[in-house]
Amino acid sequence: MKDIKFEDALQRLEQIVDQLEGGDLALDDSLKVFEEGVALARRCAKYLEEAEKRIELLTKDDSGLPKADPFEWDKDSQG
Repeated sequence: MKDIKFEDALQRLEQIVDQLEGGDLALDDSLKVFEEGVALARRCAKYLEEAEKRIELLTKDDSGLPKADPFEWDKDSQG
């Protein structure tokens, strides 16, 4: 699962949520799907942490030199 793309992991995670919310799976199957979902959620979180670190490294100050400023996402301006 390490080589899965973020977008693919997120899509599979959404499918898992739909399956679990549907309530049609047997308990054993639900547990297996839930375990897969937890692993995917952790992988997605790791992707996001890595992306944040890359953004910090790529941020530059006024002189063009790199500086590490935390990336601040304005949730209110997103649609």
